[in-house]
Amino acid sequence: MISKEPELKQRQHSYTREELIQCGRGEMFGPGNAELPLPPMLMFDRITHINSEGGLYEKGSIIAELDVCPDLWFFDCHFMNDPVMPGCLGLDAMWQMIGFYLGWMGGKGRGRALGVGEVKFRGQVLPTNRLVVYRINLKRVIMRKLVMGIADAELECDGKVIYEASDLRVGLFTSTDAF
Repeated sequence: MISKEPELKQRQHSYTREELIQCGRGEMFGPGNAELPLPPMLMFDRITHINSEGGLYEKGSIIAELDVCPDLWFFDCHFMNDPVMPGCLGLDAMWQMIGFYLGWMGGKGRGRALGVGEVKFRGQVLPTNRLVVYRINLKRVIMRKLVMGIADAELECDGKVIYEASDLRVGLFTSTDAF
């Protein structure tokens, strides 16, 4: 069996917003493969670190950031006169990153969130905040006929961890007709 490791060493270990948008247009991993959502649903501005061996479980990790500004689209429409980022968008960002990771690893197919074990919220993202940092730690990566990633994650807002999620699951599917 030929190792994929030489390919991985040539991959980038960080991505700009423009590169993430290229991924959303299908220009990164090839047609029909993992794509990020395009803005406004792209929930991070850059990936500052991605690797295949690090993290808490030595299966890979991703760190991404979102610059918070008062004019982000969800602040005006989530709750009237109570601007807060919906918790589901932070969770979606975590799924987005796991799908990106699977494409980055060479997995084929379109990404789909498959579930989450447990989610804890201990704070909120407000228009007055400045920076959200997402940290993903892959626990299991399956790269066979089934392509799936299972990870734990946290969302840090201005230096304080306010969301934690365990056993986030994302798969890549060459056909989504059965969904």
